[in-house]
Amino acid sequence: MTQTAAIIGGGVIGGGWAARFLLMGWDVRVFDPDPEAERKIAEVLANARRSLPGLSDLAMPEEGALSFHESMESAVKGARWIQESVPERLELKHKVYRTVQTACEPDAVIGSSTSGFKPSQLQEGAERPGQILVAHPFNPVYLLPLVELVPSEATPAAMVSAAKELATSIGMAPLVVRKEIDAHIADRFLEAVWREALWLIKDGVATTEEIDNAIRYGFGLRWAQMGLFETYRVAGGEAGMKHFIAQFGPCLEWPWTKLMDVPELTPELVDQIAEQSDAQSGQYSIRELERIRDNNLVAMLRALKAQNWGAGALLKAADTSRKSMPAVFSQPIVTVDRAVPLDWTDYNGHMNEAKYLQAFGDATDLFMELVGCDADYIASGLSYFTAETHIRHIDEVHAGARIVIRTQCLLGEGKKMHLFHEMWEGERLLATGEHMLIHVSLETRRACVPSDAVAAKLGEIAQAHASLPLPEGAGAAVGRR
Repeated sequence: MTQTAAIIGGGVIGGGWAARFLLMGWDVRVFDPDPEAERKIAEVLANARRSLPGLSDLAMPEEGALSFHESMESAVKGARWIQESVPERLELKHKVYRTVQTACEPDAVIGSSTSGFKPSQLQEGAERPGQILVAHPFNPVYLLPLVELVPSEATPAAMVSAAKELATSIGMAPLVVRKEIDAHIADRFLEAVWREALWLIKDGVATTEEIDNAIRYGFGLRWAQMGLFETYRVAGGEAGMKHFIAQFGPCLEWPWTKLMDVPELTPELVDQIAEQSDAQSGQYSIRELERIRDNNLVAMLRALKAQNWGAGALLKAADTSRKSMPAVFSQPIVTVDRAVPLDWTDYNGHMNEAKYLQAFGDATDLFMELVGCDADYIASGLSYFTAETHIRHIDEVHAGARIVIRTQCLLGEGKKMHLFHEMWEGERLLATGEHMLIHVSLETRRACVPSDAVAAKLGEIAQAHASLPLPEGAGAAVGRR
């Protein structure tokens, strides 16, 4: 049976909630008096449809039905989850809850996206206080899994359990906050960093970009995959968390930051932190944690590199500065010379078969650049499309191995470009890839002849390679060596 969620307030956060529920198969009803609400949510939903399904290796549920309502009462009637995301004004939220509770089911979850108010404040004057709790997400709601669930003493355990179960069912990671506290958990960290950043700017120490770079090039990457305490556990080395605190704890008393109201590191607090850290990560040795950290960092940095963003942009720029085009065409051309990265390996410990295709694709891309089919050429509306590919997997290769791909042009005339790649590790042949590409117009999506300059360069290389022996395996069908 399809579940129904009601969204009260369809701004950035409310729209994100709507997208999350909708793409996870829930029917979604929206109330927002803004005449632009439908357009805004449609734009958020378009981004979510583009990105959220890519997080899963399985098909998403059938998308739910989206509807917009002229009254809160009609939006919330029969809804299992009601998410309030109106502006951070307590009197406005109280008005919303009074209206909602006249029409909603008594056991429906009423969650507030508030980043600052405590649930007891939200519940003041409510007909059923225990029905209301904080459900604070992070933008974009449809991608980031964390939702802070904050109950008060008036919230029944069954309501907390139901909220946790429902949030988990839509792919979120509910963090039930043990005690009411202003700004909950995550925003208190953000606020501390934000305040310190404001001082650094005011005092002329750094610019906004320099502060962002300090985060995204450094500790932000570590926090993304290990958080705060696990990161510091690794920093403590084999001696563990107690050693880290003993070494760096005294820094809390130094005037490093503007935030000087810090707890005293009593033996009891140190023991409490160490015990919790052991429970969290004690099943791993420090060397194992380091390898896990390194695997995650490589995967994240390579993902950022593919987007040419953040620390990944640095890596891409470094690659570009080292890349050089060959000048001699009398032999097969080296189009790839690199190490096999950690995230190219599979459950067997060697390079995933899809990455052989990626490596050969990279070789083809460089060859295309070599003949003049570069970014500017493609921007002009012309390119080569791969029409046929044949890969032979000859030997396995592991992470860290240096692979070299040599490319021979078997045909380069008219609309056709026929390439044969050989992948080597030293003297060991690992695989071959044979590609037939057709030159196309990106406007018509049909085959056409290349520009005179591209045709001339391709012809020059094809003529130089015509005197080379036909490589073993060229033209082979599946199953033939």
